[in-house]
Amino acid sequence: MSDHEPAPAPLGAKAPAAEPAGDREAFERLAAELRPQLRLHCYRMLGSLHDAEDALQEGFIRAWRAFDGFEERGTRKAWLYKIVTNVCLDLAARRKPRALLPEGIGPSDRTAPLSPPSPEPWWLEPCPEAWSAEEAVGPEARLSRREGVALAFLAAIQLLPPRQRAVLLVRDVLGWSAEETASLLEVTPSAANSLLSRARATLEAEAPLAREAPWQPPDGEAAELLARYVQAWEANDLTLLAAVLRDDAFLTMPPVPTWFAGREAIVSFAAHKPCGGAGRLRLLPVRANGAPAFVAYRRDDDGAFRPIGLHVPSLSPGGVAAIYIFLLPAGELERYGAPALLPG
Repeated sequence: MSDHEPAPAPLGAKAPAAEPAGDREAFERLAAELRPQLRLHCYRMLGSLHDAEDALQEGFIRAWRAFDGFEERGTRKAWLYKIVTNVCLDLAARRKPRALLPEGIGPSDRTAPLSPPSPEPWWLEPCPEAWSAEEAVGPEARLSRREGVALAFLAAIQLLPPRQRAVLLVRDVLGWSAEETASLLEVTPSAANSLLSRARATLEAEAPLAREAPWQPPDGEAAELLARYVQAWEANDLTLLAAVLRDDAFLTMPPVPTWFAGREAIVSFAAHKPCGGAGRLRLLPVRANGAPAFVAYRRDDDGAFRPIGLHVPSLSPGGVAAIYIFLLPAGELERYGAPALLPG
């Protein structure tokens, strides 16, 4: 089901025999209208595009089966958010939270070979710009649209228990009231406020940077830094790469659990990477999680460049603070509008 098509009745869901055709059409209109923002909500809850799509499909199945019993005690939008959130809570309770760094594994020795890809999906998946849906947020929203999809924020909220995560997203990102949030989770407004207070306190204590707005550099400064970043990788210019990195920068490469801490380690990795050498890489600008990103292409023996991963550099006033290189297959990179081939 695409973002531009009405939502059909989910597979396996049967409409009641006596249901008027108008009710089915009403459900299809509602599902089509809310699908982009519900999908984004599921992604924020679960940290995974694949899990978000599964949760949304299951939510639509549950909603379709219950649609004829909807009672006008709230809006249909809130009702559908409630169903989808409950699906996410069920999934989150059964799965380990996603992260940007592998759990329990310290920085790697830059002289050692890379570890093999992990068979377990531990990493927070990046989000293409097409998923960053425009949302109608309430007056109590504390985070902007860009802040609400930032990788650092999404990684931080994975530290929260699922119900606290849901409350924080609904209140601080969607701007729902305490009463609306309480209805979503079937708790009292005071209980919803208590969950929110604990969630905010955890983020302040465990991940204070996630509660700050992403760095907004002066005009031209970010563009200049990103241009130097691209030049460093494409020209294999290690001196330039060192110059754009902060001393305490780190680099991680999901699904490979190997990661490097510090400017020196990152530069050493770049010097010995398998695709090293001037002219072997090209970086195509895209956007991921509301920020500049690049699809990395490697030149093959036939001279053509084929996609190998997604670079998401995290910018700060002192330079590049982190480099997230997601080693994604070509099919995944198509989400970012990346062509399958660049001419040599």
